[in-house]
Amino acid sequence: MWKLARLVAASNFRRARPFSTAIPLPCIVHKRGADILHDPWFNKDTGFPLTERDRLGLRGLLPPRVISFQQQYARFMESYRSLERNTMGQPEGVVSLAKWRILNRLHDRNETLYYRVLIDNIKDFAPVIYTPTVGLVCQNYSGLFRRPRGMYFSAKDKGEMMSMIYNWPAHQVDMIVITDGSRILGLGDLGVQGIGIPIGKLDMYVAAAGINPQRVLPIMLDVGTNNKKLLEDPLYLGLRQPRLEGAEYLAIVDEFMEAVHTRWPKAIVQFEDFQAKWAFETLERYRGRFCMFNDDVQGTAGVALAGLLGTVRAQGRPLSDFSNQKIVVVGAGSAGLGVLKMAVQAVSRMSGNNETSAKKQFFVLDKDVLSRTSPYFFFLAHLY
Repeated sequence: MWKLARLVAASNFRRARPFSTAIPLPCIVHKRGADILHDPWFNKDTGFPLTERDRLGLRGLLPPRVISFQQQYARFMESYRSLERNTMGQPEGVVSLAKWRILNRLHDRNETLYYRVLIDNIKDFAPVIYTPTVGLVCQNYSGLFRRPRGMYFSAKDKGEMMSMIYNWPAHQVDMIVITDGSRILGLGDLGVQGIGIPIGKLDMYVAAAGINPQRVLPIMLDVGTNNKKLLEDPLYLGLRQPRLEGAEYLAIVDEFMEAVHTRWPKAIVQFEDFQAKWAFETLERYRGRFCMFNDDVQGTAGVALAGLLGTVRAQGRPLSDFSNQKIVVVGAGSAGLGVLKMAVQAVSRMSGNNETSAKKQFFVLDKDVLSRTSPYFFFLAHLY
């Protein structure tokens, strides 16, 4: 019977989806005592039963009372609601950062409880761990920094990345989100402080998409910054140099991609918040060699195209009528041009015409002019 049960369990485990957060077997812990309490993945705070405290060398390192996971959950939620009540009437930015801090402290201490809280309250906490709060966090990240999360590769690490990638403790990584901090949301160049974007995005993937939190990796690629305010900030944590450009920049990204592919050849690498020129350049450079995509160019475009097709259907028209619509794209950055490219492809396929003919239905609005003949339209035509 025992052998049969093990066979069934093994069969179910093999069929489980690779991004499942479920851990079907007990964890092997190679730590003891205070090292466990300082590791947010293994730490259960006061939730360790007495048998585990004896076995793991924790007796005497925690208050004597055992507080269950459910009780810790309720205590945190009460603390969060109390914070909401006590900050009523204060400036929105102050409140948002206070909410982010209380969640971040939980993340630093107990990841299991943190992700349980996110999963159960994703509607309330998504705006705190990601947009719009994450932009404010990135602007102030050097001052908010308490402990490292993810990995940092910089221009000073050239020639060392292949060995550096093995410093990450997880043996398997499924999802990587990387940014160079050059165009964080609508805030521009935030340098190394852009690490808040990969961290927040991966937290969303864990809470909303079920990706295993032990198999995600946020990465900051620090190639300098052109933000004079950051370069003069004594607390700034990144390289104090202008951004690399041209071949020097691409050499750093090339080395990083080769290192990641060597250790985790099946990992998905998501490029996030790169300025437009590098967003398109890196996408075309790596999409045929590595498992990667650019969220601003491709992810936003997919969602926007679905919305455009939905508006045609909402008007009671057949989807094929989409090819007759005139579309104005507001913004000629990586997201706007990505939406434009995918929409042009959709019209071309629906109408059976080539993309040159399909482009006649589209206009680009940049900061200066609305025109099919704007420099951005020609830029798109040249790029694709």
